[in-house]
Amino acid sequence: MAEQQAKLHAWQGMSFTSITINDHFWRPRLEVLRQTTLPDCLSKCEDTGRIDNFAKAGGLMEGHYEGKYYNDSDVYKVLEGIAYALMPRRDAALEAEADRIIVLISAAQEADGYLSAYFTLEHPQGKWTDMEKHEMYNGGHLIEAAVAYYEATGKRGLLEVACRLADHYDEVFGPGKRHWVEGHQEIELALVKLYRVTRAERYWKLALWLLEERGHGYGAGAIWDNPEWGPAYCQDDVPVSEIKRVTGHAVRAMYMYTAMADIVHASGDSAYAEALHRVWTHTVERNMYVTGGIGPSRHNEGFTFDYDLPNETAYCETCAAIAMVFWNHRMNLTFGDGKYADVVEREMYNGALSGISLSGDKYFYVNPLASQGGHHRVPWFETSCCPTNLARFLPSLGQYVYASAEEGLVVNQYMNSEAELVLGSGLGVRLKQSTLYPWDGRIELEVNPAASAGFSIRLRVPEWCRGYRLEAGGVSISGAGALTDQGYLVLNRHWSPGDRVVLELDMPVNLVRAKPEVEADRGRVAVQRGPVVYCLEQTDHPGLSYDACSIPAGAQFWVEHLPELLGGVTVLQSRDEEGRPLRFIPYYAWDNRASGFMQVWIREQEENGLYSC
Repeated sequence: MAEQQAKLHAWQGMSFTSITINDHFWRPRLEVLRQTTLPDCLSKCEDTGRIDNFAKAGGLMEGHYEGKYYNDSDVYKVLEGIAYALMPRRDAALEAEADRIIVLISAAQEADGYLSAYFTLEHPQGKWTDMEKHEMYNGGHLIEAAVAYYEATGKRGLLEVACRLADHYDEVFGPGKRHWVEGHQEIELALVKLYRVTRAERYWKLALWLLEERGHGYGAGAIWDNPEWGPAYCQDDVPVSEIKRVTGHAVRAMYMYTAMADIVHASGDSAYAEALHRVWTHTVERNMYVTGGIGPSRHNEGFTFDYDLPNETAYCETCAAIAMVFWNHRMNLTFGDGKYADVVEREMYNGALSGISLSGDKYFYVNPLASQGGHHRVPWFETSCCPTNLARFLPSLGQYVYASAEEGLVVNQYMNSEAELVLGSGLGVRLKQSTLYPWDGRIELEVNPAASAGFSIRLRVPEWCRGYRLEAGGVSISGAGALTDQGYLVLNRHWSPGDRVVLELDMPVNLVRAKPEVEADRGRVAVQRGPVVYCLEQTDHPGLSYDACSIPAGAQFWVEHLPELLGGVTVLQSRDEEGRPLRFIPYYAWDNRASGFMQVWIREQEENGLYSC
């Protein structure tokens, strides 16, 4: 426990306002998001009445509420995405549209601070009667949007709405007041964000109180009345400090664990640390797919039993992959371990990125690891949490690249970027990162402190990497898996403006085998190179049928970058047991061409001709 305590509050995250991404891989995707995804999501929110609901609730137009009771949250998430997108380049039209919507949201807020268009319009007497009705879930997304929009633009309008709403929550709920267990977690992590921008401690303390409400029998509403779900569905079955295993709805669980890590980081109190370590191990080591996907079951959009990881029926909600980024990023900041940034990377390039088409206007809600040809992205969903979550997640990627520690800087993710960071001592440092990642493992870092000074730079060595070479200050280091500290190479030296570091990560093709307990993957392998997981797609194999080939033991692979294919990808070429050519493409890029089968896990044939098991 003492060691955990020493790692608490270890690092500070970096604001998305401090980094510019000019990466060959991510920059085009961010342009598609600005030009296509955000306008598309705004248009869908307009067409489906999500935006008009606020005008109606505010008395600016007549009519009834349209859609699901949680539809407010989609508008908030798009506004958050707009905030992130405005940072690298202000867009007057996009900003004006956001400002117009914010006026409508403000009009919909009631005099006491309450805000939920559904209840204002359709069920005013039903406020705070059913904990499943997403009242605080919606509010949490409003708060996240407000904080981001304020940081990006300096405008306080939406932030003031958020503070009035949070103050309303604080007046109604808390010690000695009403009990409340929000059916879909989100408000808890949002309140910590609000605390960080306002420095009002009552916000993080309310988040802590909401977490502490769980597991004591206070839950009431549709979840708790459903015998097939019950309190475990929304993680209300045990007090949060006693959690040992991941249960229930995947997104709700990840949002809650995110908030728990936030509370540990904000308060410096290690009370939740052991529970977080236990549930992280249980989630990642027994319930996570090779793509980073979590939650195999459509029935509860979540977890079943250990090692239940079917491929064709895998649910793996896009929102759950994004939520894994949130949680693991907070774990990395709180406990200072590179293994959490490894999971962030896995989700970024696989589990989350697969949720959106290359064109930026079609989406996966569900991300299976095998398909016989019937699974496709679509333009929208009645419950469209995934498109709008992607709209806010992708433009915020910069905040996951770096962190600052008391003794220096941390490089967690590799992408072409320029950043302004501040050390614990107050010294400013400009970093410029140059790389062709994820296709190439060479990373160059230019270090420009405001004045020559001694501090450390930590460089994450990804869990998939088996060897590396490092050059810094005329010193060369090479290694194979021998890391200095919790997944990082630590360069502790005197830095001067213009100093350079070159890290070369070996990036061979790796064949991944699942643990033997995973029945669905026995006798099969997945193919990964660097952080990218690959798959077979029928488009590249017109003569091949679903699950009709195996990879021979010791199969050779050829690496080829194809700039014109799927937005520019590195493909892997090999041959199956009958000598037929195979082309593996990145998993995130499947279903962007003609329909057909897809497989991540391929049967493996041993040298004696028998299939391995």
